[in-house]
Amino acid sequence: MKTLSKTIQPITGCITLVSLLLGTVPVAHAQTSCAPTDDGTNPCPVVLRRPPQHPLSAMAEIGKAIFYDKSLSGSGKLSCASCHDPHNHYGPSGASSVFLGGSALSDEGKRTIPSLTYLERQPAFSIGPDDPASEGENAPVLPASTAAAAHGAKSATNTQSSATNLVPQGGLFWDGRADTLQQQARGPLYDPAEMASTPHKVLATLENAPYGEPLKQFAGPAGERSPAFLLDEAMFALARYQIEESSFHPYSSKFDDWLEGKDHFTAAEVRGYRLFNDPAKGNCAACHVDTVGRNRLPPLFTDHQYEALGIPRNKALKKTHDASYYDVGVCDQPADGRFPVGDYCGMFTTPTLRNAATRKVFFHNGVFHSLDDVMDFYVLRDLQPGRFYSRDSHGKVVLYDDIPKKYRKNVDVSDAPFDRKPGDKPALTEDERQAIIAFLKTLTDRKSD
Repeated sequence: MKTLSKTIQPITGCITLVSLLLGTVPVAHAQTSCAPTDDGTNPCPVVLRRPPQHPLSAMAEIGKAIFYDKSLSGSGKLSCASCHDPHNHYGPSGASSVFLGGSALSDEGKRTIPSLTYLERQPAFSIGPDDPASEGENAPVLPASTAAAAHGAKSATNTQSSATNLVPQGGLFWDGRADTLQQQARGPLYDPAEMASTPHKVLATLENAPYGEPLKQFAGPAGERSPAFLLDEAMFALARYQIEESSFHPYSSKFDDWLEGKDHFTAAEVRGYRLFNDPAKGNCAACHVDTVGRNRLPPLFTDHQYEALGIPRNKALKKTHDASYYDVGVCDQPADGRFPVGDYCGMFTTPTLRNAATRKVFFHNGVFHSLDDVMDFYVLRDLQPGRFYSRDSHGKVVLYDDIPKKYRKNVDVSDAPFDRKPGDKPALTEDERQAIIAFLKTLTDRKSD
């Protein structure tokens, strides 16, 4: 995807790329003729290809029942929907940094609850080059000995310099430890600090639930012989629900309508969109890719890759009271030897920005609770570090205080706006930050009628 857009400015090429592929826009005029206009209209609309909408299959209906069934949890009071609120784009509705779960609903979850929307196109976890041509597919896995090579900076307008970077990409959860929705479902279901269930508890529930008998019919003789197979079928049903239910991937935002020429941006949104793509300003599109590909699928606003941003330690979480505790992100994957993740400790997945404006908690540890806080951190992290990080016993600010010292070298200090040094001017003014937030609000899915 990025390979084709390396010479195209994303602020002018989000639609331009599709037009170029279709042969409708001369290359020499692409950047000027398809730029967002001052009045907020899109001069180069495209018809997006959204997932088809059909009535749920019988298996997906079973999955829907499972998704809302609180009796599957150890406490009998939590369902998948308790954390992944369908009224807030299947993300958390509250402002708590992490959810309280467990058998008594008093245990802190390890990380912030991610949204379940837009996971249908998530590739499996891999480690390989930041190769735009393979984006959305599994990149080749390279040996750990080559992973520490110097990285080129990521730019919203030129991906050539970073194309050979070796990066973790894909997978589910903040650390990519699951490759499929079936695998993902087991995580919170059996986590003692979350739904706190057990396979025995789930099987007992299936025996009495209204959907239990239909599920057994789908599982057939294999399900009768093997409780493990029946559990697999239940997780498959849950995955089918998330794939088939259109509200998990509606692509119904103002931005999607703008892409198709059905809506226009305000002056603030236009300005924010341009700053979002400006490599010397927000540079947001370097990771939160906003381009439409050859397949005409709407952009996901993520490159599926992992970054170490040096997020501050969240002292509101009980576990951080232990000075030896650190969440090392992708290095928390099970040590099964599949991938050489050791060189990437402190990195977490880049989430989609779709519906980010409706969230009240951000990043893996939930340390920030508004987009204003997030934007301030991006712009001022290394200019005003005392605003974000703790101090040691001598009063010195501890940069990147939630990452062990030996992994702080992984923190991004080269990609704008993280390329500033003390004394530099911020990449974005306060007014410009607000403009980007105005644009981010265009990524909120509209409620269906």
